[in-house]
Amino acid sequence: MACREQALSNEYGEALVDYILREDELDGMDYCVEVIDDQFAVIYFRRLNLAPISISAYTYNSIPKLYGLMQDAPPVMADYDPLNLMRSGISQIQNPPLSLTGKGVVIGFIDTGIRYNLDVFKRADGTSRILSIWDQTIQDGMPPEGFSYGTEYTNEQINEALRSGNPLSVVPSTDTDGHGTAIASVAAGSSLGYGLDFIGAAPDADIVMVKCKEAKQYLKDFYFIPEGVPAYSDVDIGMAVKYLDGFTKVGERPVVICIGMGTNWGDHAGNSVLGRYLDRIARKRNRVVVVGGGNEGNAAHHFSSAFAIDSGEVTKTVEIRVGEGEPGFVMELWGAVPNTMSVSIRSPGGERIPYFDFRSRETRNFSFIYERTKISVDHVLVEQGGGDELVVFRMEQPTAGVWTFDITVRKGADYGFISMWLPITQFLKTETYFLKPTPYITLTEPSLAENVITVSSYNAGNNSFYIESGRGFARDGGLKPEIAAPGVNVSTALGSRTGSCMAAAITTGGAAQFMQWAVIEKNDLLAQSMEVKAYFIRGAVRSPDIVYPSRSWGDYDIIVSSQQGASKIKVFRWFSPNIFSLQKQ
Repeated sequence: MACREQALSNEYGEALVDYILREDELDGMDYCVEVIDDQFAVIYFRRLNLAPISISAYTYNSIPKLYGLMQDAPPVMADYDPLNLMRSGISQIQNPPLSLTGKGVVIGFIDTGIRYNLDVFKRADGTSRILSIWDQTIQDGMPPEGFSYGTEYTNEQINEALRSGNPLSVVPSTDTDGHGTAIASVAAGSSLGYGLDFIGAAPDADIVMVKCKEAKQYLKDFYFIPEGVPAYSDVDIGMAVKYLDGFTKVGERPVVICIGMGTNWGDHAGNSVLGRYLDRIARKRNRVVVVGGGNEGNAAHHFSSAFAIDSGEVTKTVEIRVGEGEPGFVMELWGAVPNTMSVSIRSPGGERIPYFDFRSRETRNFSFIYERTKISVDHVLVEQGGGDELVVFRMEQPTAGVWTFDITVRKGADYGFISMWLPITQFLKTETYFLKPTPYITLTEPSLAENVITVSSYNAGNNSFYIESGRGFARDGGLKPEIAAPGVNVSTALGSRTGSCMAAAITTGGAAQFMQWAVIEKNDLLAQSMEVKAYFIRGAVRSPDIVYPSRSWGDYDIIVSSQQGASKIKVFRWFSPNIFSLQKQ
């Protein structure tokens, strides 16, 4: 296959692009192209003799963004507790009269893989509920049809492995991290012990897992990803989405896609290439895309300021505390049209880079006399995705202490708005943060994509919002998140876990239940993400103490009323007109 070696080789760069390249644009390059559809494609190109990564040499959108896992704390071994499924209303509709268990629906995961030999992924007869596994990391077998790399393992091969004495000798794909296995078990784990030992939200759904390969080392080096921290490229996530989308049969077999990854790189308005591709998928019939909103709400990794510009310009001072031994990080500053920005930087030792503007498009490199820090600054006056101004700082070996950024905004309108993001927590080696952060606009990409279902997290144990959860709205004012779901101490097949990935998993299972009702049971044969989102909003119970839409809870909350009895059924009253009769019982 044309791109089999290039897809995994660190000698080849890669880019997820939203246009189809012409051959004359790549004349003289050693390259290959994977076409996703009529608009999106992946290009692999030999890096030898090409310029180092920078926006001036390439473009912002063509530089892959790296995504991390949205688990907030290490797993805790604990007995199974159905509380989170009950509080979300899912347990109730697994039972008569609705009896919705995801039967006939495919749930697709893009994650760290799956431990397919666990009982939570088997039917009562011992056969696997996993339709297939695409392991992007294994090159020994055949890739899926239409793809160049990795190995696909079918349901027949997985069942053969389960019958053997050594399953991994037949299907060597597994999940050493456990993140993907945990998410899959919450969304679609089988009923064990009649549901007393374990049950997932959609226990009869079919499962497809993409074990996403980790990003290439040259990208990890560019973004200063700490050693041993999983990081995934939007290129491989995009290819995984294409693969999962291929399981859809409109009117017969709907697909729900769950993404438990996120990043702080991007405009936080859903305009990334991956975000736009997810939007395209979510607009298709019989597809639902669910994305967790991340765990950056309390990380102090976002600064924003909105202000009036009465005279010609306004200067805002932003301070960042860098931890001892931080090897580096990439940070983004976003402005708003039609204003323009200039920046001055002061190091902890007092050395200052005087104000510089961005009249030229080259990368600006700065160093210090008494410090080892090197700073590269790239600028985009009109970023292609959303049109706003962008400044990207790449700080190498930053001196520990407080760094000061003076940002001058020149008047183009009577108001101004700036936002800055540090990387997500796991992509920083030390405790590095803004001294005056804001917890809002902290949803991670790609959850800001318009048509996907974006999920924040709450604690079902006390019905409180989870303090670490990402919060809205989008940077451009878009109403995100749409929902809040349980994300704290959620029972999985591998113990109890916390994070937005758990909230996404529960919501994914709920979406599979809905798609069973809509498509499999022929109540709404052409349902897709936007309809599921609207049904959820219409059917949920809102707290009288919260103003909606909420930056934290969304347009509504997947949370039952504090009242007892039949009010709980109101959470899912959208499934059938007959359900209204149960509300007063």
